[in-house]
Amino acid sequence: MGKPDYFKEAPIAVTICDKEGIILEMNDKSVKTFIKDGKSLIGASLLDCHPEPARRKLTAMLENHNVNAYTISKNGIKKLIYQMPWFVEGEFAGYIELSMEIPEEMPHFVRG
Repeated sequence: MGKPDYFKEAPIAVTICDKEGIILEMNDKSVKTFIKDGKSLIGASLLDCHPEPARRKLTAMLENHNVNAYTISKNGIKKLIYQMPWFVEGEFAGYIELSMEIPEEMPHFVRG
């Protein structure tokens, strides 16, 4: 048995792009969330998938390699979006986006 695909059936959307913004991988939830014309977006440019000003922000992220995290509400569902750069041997290789549904209100703990 080979190495399992830990994220394939995870209940969060995982999307991975290369340093040019080309989508390399999408797990099942990501494909279901972002399906277009009945097809997966693997091989598409993220820049073509976003209108301004999101496209401009994405271009800056691909240049600066910063983390981008925020919440959204869409169709009555609140989500946490976490976009982080990934690296291979210290060299920027692209972004991983995690998109997960979260409750409208949730506990916050301060640990120390």
